[in-house]
Amino acid sequence: MIKEKILRDPVLNEIHVYDQVILDLIGTPEFQRLRRIKQLGVTSEVFHGAEHSRFAHSLGVYEIARRIEMHLSLFYPSQTAGDGLWDKEERLVLLAAALLHDLGHGAYSHTFEHIFKTDHESYTQKIILSPDTQIHAVLEQVAPDFPEKVAQVIAKTYPNPQVVQLISSQIDADRMDYLLRDAYFTGASYGHFDLARIIQMIHPYEGGIAFDDKGMYAIEDYVVSRYQMYVQVYFHPVSRAMEVLLQHLLERVMYLYQQNKENGLQNNFVSPLLQPLFRGEVNLQEYLMVDDAVLLANISEWRLNEDSVLADLAHRFLDRVPLKSMTISKQTRGLLPEMRALVEAVGYDPNYYTAENDSFDLPYDDFDPEAFKQRTQIELRQQNGDLVELSQRSTLVEALMGREFGDARLFFPREMLQEHPVEDVMAPIYADFQRYIENGQLIEPKPTDSVK
Repeated sequence: MIKEKILRDPVLNEIHVYDQVILDLIGTPEFQRLRRIKQLGVTSEVFHGAEHSRFAHSLGVYEIARRIEMHLSLFYPSQTAGDGLWDKEERLVLLAAALLHDLGHGAYSHTFEHIFKTDHESYTQKIILSPDTQIHAVLEQVAPDFPEKVAQVIAKTYPNPQVVQLISSQIDADRMDYLLRDAYFTGASYGHFDLARIIQMIHPYEGGIAFDDKGMYAIEDYVVSRYQMYVQVYFHPVSRAMEVLLQHLLERVMYLYQQNKENGLQNNFVSPLLQPLFRGEVNLQEYLMVDDAVLLANISEWRLNEDSVLADLAHRFLDRVPLKSMTISKQTRGLLPEMRALVEAVGYDPNYYTAENDSFDLPYDDFDPEAFKQRTQIELRQQNGDLVELSQRSTLVEALMGREFGDARLFFPREMLQEHPVEDVMAPIYADFQRYIENGQLIEPKPTDSVK
C-alpha cells in the first residue's frame, strides 16, 4: 500500500490509487501506449468531442472495480470458505485485471483486428504473460503466479466467477465506464445511469454477482442507456461509413503490398513499423509499436501514393469525405449486385467503393449455453435469498430481451447521388442508381418508373 494517489477524472470525478503495483502498472510503456489509441476509433469524425483514449477508459474501469470491491469488502466479507461471499484476497487480482483489460487493443481497435486478424483479448493475455514486458515484471512482484491469475480473468477462466463477472458480463465495470465515458465525450444525454445505486445493490453469491431486487429500476435504466447509446452513437451510419473507408483503405494497402512482394518490388510505401503486420509475421514487441499515430502517419503519406485508389481512399478518410449509405431489407438484398454494377459503370472499383455493413446487437439477452458469445444473465436477489433473472421481474427488460436492433446498409460513393448535366454521358447511370433509393432505403423500382 502507498499513500493515496488521486487522479482527476471528468466522468468519475476522482480515481483513487492505494496500491504501489497499480501505480507501477500505470507507468509501464505498455499501459502508457493506450494514451495513443482512441476509445471510439473513428467516432470522433461524427461526435467531435469523442477524442478520449483507452488509457482514460482503463483507469475508469479500474476505479469502478475499486468502488465495487470496497462495497463488497465492507458489507459482504467472506467469513468461511465456500460461503459465497466476497474474499478480500481477490482484491488485487480484480483491480489489476480491470486496469489491464484493454491492454491489447490495436490502432483503431476493431477495424485493425478485422484486417490483421488479431484479437485484442489474446494480445492482452500475451502482454501480461510475456516475460519481456514491464507489465509482467510488475505483476510478478506481487507473486510468481500473479500474472497467470490476471490473464485468467481476461480469458474468463479464473476459478472465481465473481471476479470474472465484475470485468466481463452484461453489467460489469467495463460496460459501465464506457457507457458513461462515451456519453460524456460524445455529448449524448441518453447514456447516463445511476452508477452509485447499482454499486450499492451488488450482492455476491457462490455463482457470481447478483443485485438486490430493490435496485431493479437502476438496472433497467442501465439497460435502456446501453440500448440508446448503440442506436444513437455506436451504430451511427456516418461513423460506420468512416470505418468502411478505413477497412477498404487497409485492404488496398494489403493488396498492393502482396503484389509488390510477388513481383520482387520494394514496399517502401509502408513504414517499417507497419510492415510486420502486413507480412503476417508480427511479434509482440512489434505489435506494441503500432498505435493510432503510426497508422495516421502512413495514411497521410498514402494520400500522395501513385496508386489512384489508395490515394483517393486516404484523401476521403483524412479529409472526412465519408461514403453515403442506405438501409437494406431482406426484400431488396438481391438488388446489391445491380447497385454495385452501376457504381462500377461510373468508374469506381466496387471492391473498395461499396460495402455491405451489418450492425446488430442485443440490449439484453438471457443466458444461452449454446450461443457463440455467451451472455451472463443479470440476476436479482429476492428478500428470501432466491435469485430471479432480470426479465422475469422487469416488463421493460422483457420487452427488449432477445430483440436485435441495428440495420444493414449498403455504402457507396456520395457522388452517385449528385445531379449531373444532361449532356454528361454518365447521367443515365447516376439517374438509374437513384431510382433504387427512396428515403434512405434501397427499394425495388416499380415497372412503370422511368429514368429521369
